[in-house]
Amino acid sequence: MPDAYKVMLDAELSKSFDVWSGYLDARTGEDPQVRARLRSTLESARAAAAEGDPATARALVADMYDDAREAGLPWAPSPPRPCEADRQVRDYAKDALPKVIPLDLRDSLDQIGIFLRVTNRRLRSAPGLDAATRQDVLYITARAGMALDLAHPAAARRELERLEAIARRCGVEP
Repeated sequence: MPDAYKVMLDAELSKSFDVWSGYLDARTGEDPQVRARLRSTLESARAAAAEGDPATARALVADMYDDAREAGLPWAPSPPRPCEADRQVRDYAKDALPKVIPLDLRDSLDQIGIFLRVTNRRLRSAPGLDAATRQDVLYITARAGMALDLAHPAAARRELERLEAIARRCGVEP
């Protein structure tokens, strides 16, 4: 199986580096000493990533968010919410994933993704679904999405089958 997870982690770091670089390159008029400390931490994080130590790089980036918050920098980046972070990471990873994932696997993942979206949309628009079923649909769809992100078609198919079973049980065409 290709290492799509590593690609996603690398994309997450790249996105963070770009966000912080953009902020530090802007002239915001905020405390220059704190900004210099943040710039130094960013360079250390980049060096750690380049040396093959992404865990240290991620820890340093997390420290930057904390440092900026504690210093009260109003224009500093704040950590993105999980959904927003995932969207941004997917955007960064979309260029790297084709180099890691073979074409036939990408086609398979795309096909599963289409069926997943269609079945999810039909279920969500079905009248009369109880709250527990709607929650199950959201949960299963999220699990399938994670499997697709990690290029794991067997897990994604399993979740799609679970979603289709709910659709059949509710009288919705999958």
